[in-house]
Amino acid sequence: MTTPVYENFINGHFLKNQSGDTFAVKNPATDEVIYYVEVADEFIQNAAIESAKQGFAAWSAMTPIERSRILLKAVSILRERNDELAKVEVLDTGKPWQEAECVDVETGADVIEYFAGLAPAQVGQQQMVGNDFYYTRKEPLGICAGIGAWNYPLQIACWKSGPALAAGNAVIFKPSEETPLGAIKLAEIFIEAGVPAGVFNVVQGAGEVGQWLTANPDIEKVSFTGEVGTGKKVMASAAGSLKDVTMELGGKSPLLVFDDADVSQAVSAAMLGNFYTQGEVCTNCTRIYVHKNVYQQFIDELKTRTEQNIIAGDPMDPEVNLGALISKKHQELVLSYIDKGISEGATLLTGGKALSPASAPNGYFVEPTIFVDCKDDMTIVKEEIFGPVMSVLVFDDEDDVIRRANDTHLGLAAGVFTKDIQRAHRVIHQLQAGICWINSYGNSPAEMPVGGYKQSGIGRENGIETLDHYTQTKSIYVGMSNIESPF
Repeated sequence: MTTPVYENFINGHFLKNQSGDTFAVKNPATDEVIYYVEVADEFIQNAAIESAKQGFAAWSAMTPIERSRILLKAVSILRERNDELAKVEVLDTGKPWQEAECVDVETGADVIEYFAGLAPAQVGQQQMVGNDFYYTRKEPLGICAGIGAWNYPLQIACWKSGPALAAGNAVIFKPSEETPLGAIKLAEIFIEAGVPAGVFNVVQGAGEVGQWLTANPDIEKVSFTGEVGTGKKVMASAAGSLKDVTMELGGKSPLLVFDDADVSQAVSAAMLGNFYTQGEVCTNCTRIYVHKNVYQQFIDELKTRTEQNIIAGDPMDPEVNLGALISKKHQELVLSYIDKGISEGATLLTGGKALSPASAPNGYFVEPTIFVDCKDDMTIVKEEIFGPVMSVLVFDDEDDVIRRANDTHLGLAAGVFTKDIQRAHRVIHQLQAGICWINSYGNSPAEMPVGGYKQSGIGRENGIETLDHYTQTKSIYVGMSNIESPF
């Protein structure tokens, strides 16, 4: 059977590049090439800009309620095709079917639905100034670029396109070259729903295509999801044309478990926040601070449940709850961090090795790994690993653990487990993180803004305030009196 080759999606249809350059996409669970994708060469890049200009002219001229109706139709199609799209995500990312089937497509659709509902609710202001008055309008920016990550490809494409399109912008979206197909499927759905051609374009490729997007003067805003180092490069490139930027970057997030916490619930949160999507989640709570009074109970239950309840294997198997890492290179990186943890003196409680499950023997698997006897200055405690590797630390003083939790240049997420409502809020208010949970972890509904403090990001995605980030305010002063002029 011939391996499929996907072209870039420009102006409502697939468009062949002129260079002939392609790249291969592998299924992480099998190490097999499943399709090829054409690189967005200069011909495609120019076509994308022209397409987006035309799309913006048509889309921004529509009323917000018209845009809302079309986006809601796209939401309906996304939900109808949930299983088909979830399979695309599993094959691209290596994540378990049981996750993709109920999270990836659903949460993406939720965000587009949320912003479709907000689109007609955008209003300006009016105020008298003496006998005159002024009013303001919320106007779209123009062409916005989205650059996605590989862990939640379709969801991220929805998160970036939802508010951008609701506000009346056109979008050029570049998915990760590791997981390019979900964005193509979304583009097709937008066209089917009635979004005009050119409003949502998909360009494919690696860093050089992203660099073109961030530097292009015709693009008004860049929204990037990825790691901190790349985010700094994106921001520096965008500064050349003073683009607005939104950055959702990496994290090394703490979870604080106090001695009055429901330990079983805290263990559930720790496992969810380290092993879900095989650890490839930017908000993961990879630093677990456990009060000394419940430490032994916590790690005993954690070890038992990790060794008994986690099933690795073919991600399409509904019973599997630990998938394959995105690539061989990333698997090797995660294993190198584990080796570093051992060499720096941390104790391996469980895991620590590559896995070769019978149902997916060639996949890029790593055992769910837990380190204890960790210290704050260890590499595994300080650096984002982006794999199923958890570090457990001990504390006995509230102020001290807050200081330790905040002692990082990152600040994406944080969690607190305690039954003391006053302590819960007192502590969470002092943690330097943009997304926080109390007696929960990982939930990220469309209504809630998400984004980081410090080097974990700029701006927010989701929530009401995000819609403002995709608009600009125009002020109009209306003179109602004769002009008083000295001339």
